[in-house]
Formats: sequence, C-alpha cells, structure tokens
Amino acid sequence: MADTKYDVLVLGSGPGGYVAALRAAQLGLSTAIVEKRETLGGTCLNVGCIPSKALLDSSELYARTKGELADHGITVSAPRIDLKQMHARKQSVVDKMVGGLGGLMKGRKVEVIRGTAKLAGADSVTVTGDDGERTLSADSIVLATGSVPIELPFLKFDGSTVVSSTEALEFDSIPDELVVVGAGAIGLELGSVWARLGAHVTVVEIMKDVLPGWDAQVSKTMRRELGKQGIEFKLGHKVTGLTGTKKKKVTVEDPDGNKLELPADKVLVAVGRRPYYDGLGAEELGIATDERSKRIVVDEHFQTSVPGVYALGDLIHGPMLAHKAEDEGVAVAEIIAGESGHVNYDTIPGVVYTWPEAACVGQTEEQLKEAGVAYEKGSFNFAANGRALAMTAGAGFVKILADKDTDRVLGAHIVGPWASDLISEIVTVMEFGGSAEDIARTVHAHPTLTEAVKEAALAVGKRALHSL
Repeated sequence: MADTKYDVLVLGSGPGGYVAALRAAQLGLSTAIVEKRETLGGTCLNVGCIPSKALLDSSELYARTKGELADHGITVSAPRIDLKQMHARKQSVVDKMVGGLGGLMKGRKVEVIRGTAKLAGADSVTVTGDDGERTLSADSIVLATGSVPIELPFLKFDGSTVVSSTEALEFDSIPDELVVVGAGAIGLELGSVWARLGAHVTVVEIMKDVLPGWDAQVSKTMRRELGKQGIEFKLGHKVTGLTGTKKKKVTVEDPDGNKLELPADKVLVAVGRRPYYDGLGAEELGIATDERSKRIVVDEHFQTSVPGVYALGDLIHGPMLAHKAEDEGVAVAEIIAGESGHVNYDTIPGVVYTWPEAACVGQTEEQLKEAGVAYEKGSFNFAANGRALAMTAGAGFVKILADKDTDRVLGAHIVGPWASDLISEIVTVMEFGGSAEDIARTVHAHPTLTEAVKEAALAVGKRALHSL
C-alpha cells in the first residue's frame, strides 16, 4: 500500500495517546493513531481504570447493602451475588467509554489505524494488520504504548491460578482464598473487590507497610481500615514461590526467615508495571532508555534521543498514572504545534479507590523531614465531620502540610470518603502556589465533606474550629 503522510502519528490509544491525538487534531494538525487492540482506550479503558472502578462500585454496593442498611432502618432480605451480571454491567461501562472515544476520534477527524506498529525510521512506521503491511510517515511520531504488569520469575503468570490485574477483573467465580502479592493501589483495590464479595484475601508485601512510598499515617490508617473489612496482611514478608497441584499454596518467608504456606485458589501478582515497547523497534532506531528503569529518556519537550520522536505516559519518568499521561498528551501535542506545553509533576495526585479512599499530592512528612524542610501541619478527622457521619463514613482524616515560613501548601494526604474528589481542591491551590490560609479563608458549603479540608487548613495555623 502507498505511503501516507501525517503531521502527527501516535502509537497507542491509551489515555496519553488518545489525548495527544485529540489535542493535535484540535490544533489543526493532520493526525492518525495506531492501535493493535480491537478497541481504543488502552489498558485504562479496557482492562484497568474503568472496569476496576465498575467492580469496586458494585462490590461496595453489595457490602453496604449487607452491612449498613439495617442501621438506616431499612430491612431487606439477604442480598445475593450474580457475578455474571456484575461482569456484564462492568463491560457495559467499558463499552460506553470505548464507543464514546471512537466518536471523539471521528468527530476530530483523527484517522484510526488498526494493527501492530514498528518504527522504520525517525519519520516512518510500518503497521501490520489484517489487510497486510502499511507504511506511514509523519513529521512527528508520539510513542504512547503504555505498560504491562511485572511478572515474578518464581510466580509466572499462567492466566488461571497466577494472574495479573487483567485476569483478576474476570474471575468467573469468587475464590475461597485469594493471595495478593503487593500492597500497592492495584493490589488493595482488587483485593477489596473480592474480599467484599466473600473471598478470604491475604495481602503479602515485602515492605513494612501497605502503600509503600505514601505518607506513613495514610499507610497505617489504610491498613487498619481494610483489616476491619477482613483483609489479612503479611507485611515485611517475602513470597518465594508456589507449591501443590490441585491445592495450591504460596510459600512465604516472614521477617525472621521462618517459612509459611498460604492456601491460594488464585494468586494476584500486583508488584508494579514496566514500560511496554516490545517489538516497537525503539532499540534498533537508537532511542535511549534508562538502564535501571528501562524507561525511555526524554528531554524537557518530551522528545527522545531521536529528533522528531516523542514519548509519554508509562514509557517515561514519573508515576504510572492515567491522568499524568493525559496531561503529557496535551503537552506533547502543544509542543509539536509550536506552543508551550507543560506538566507540573509536583501537583500530580495519587488515588487508591478502596473504601475509604486514599489520595495524596505533593510531599509526605517523611520526605520533608529528610530534606530538612521546616513545615507546619494541620489535620482534621472525618469522625468530626457532619456529612461523613451522616454517610456512615467517619473513618480517616485530611492532613495538609505547609511551609513554615511562607504557608505555601507543600503536600496533602487524605483517607476518607471520596478522597479522590476532595484532593482536587488542594491540587488547584498548589498549582497556583497557594497557601493553607487560602483554603482556610475560602467559604465551604455546610454540611459537606469539603469542610474537612477547610478545617485541616485552619489547623495548620493552630485555629481549627471543630476540633481541639
């Protein structure tokens, strides 16, 4: 087939890729996007963010119906789980999102090309699809092929017993015993889903607490609250393998070197993800990567070591988060169009969508102490928030950290109801270089969960009104 030339060619249609394509087209650049899946949206829309949140919502509704309705004076017969319908609803959410994305591509006149891409040069790509091989060329090529789960050498994925997050979204029955390896966001979220639905879930983490790298108070609170929901934690434990034929057991070492065996119908390995550019031809083209992380190295304009080839999202530095990739997609498109695209990596929030939720932005107390930064902190517990109590959601807190001299907000950490939404106010203030006083002086509606944010900001100045 004859060559086709574009201004921008995006490889991969996950959050970073599809946003880059949409923004490039919006800026008047002729744009195409290559995707090897049958559907657009990458891991996030198809087997990640969206389906996992659908299952989290379904399982949470079941757990609350089972455990809280009586307190509200509502009597119902014992709820039953229809897992097939739960999965069907999840898929309907995915289908709606994917269909909407296809409509956006069509509306913005972004050409969608199905097939597997390989770099043929700094300005050309070969795409192999059902209709054969096709050569495309572009002034700018954007690599946005995302990441894949990390596989442990002693716990190889088999798609049945030892699984990644992809298969853990599709269990056709509720496992009696689920062992989750890794206490990061993915492990805790999917562990929560199946624990709520009746599985006995054991989370094994080699570090001393859940959510390694998060604020220590967040980690401690999340461990306590999820433990109340029946999740068992083996912290500071190292997984060494899997034994048994019909009855599987995960072998584990405790901090003292003692051997343990954990029964497991399913083993979810959730120890992180790695950048995915296998078969893309990046190495052959001479695109530089970081030796340790294997991430693609880019400059301040997201350009790789090969001029005209850009990279973003999970392929490059920074947290592997969909919203981080989206902002990079906008920035890359704007830079290619001659504008000044920018991403502020200091204000990228992190969220764990369990219940309670956890959210953070900026620095932790531990990081500030290590850096020798003088700071003030203010905290407020949801147990003293009227809206949270009305929701039967009084667990958790809001904590704001501010520079001791300037009062500029340096970080914030939340465990509690809808922390994923509450963090946005603080992110906005930080983006504008604002202070705790700015939050404290802003009127917040009553009664709302947002008042906990205001009270934490007041507490930075030692003048909280609704706590001692």
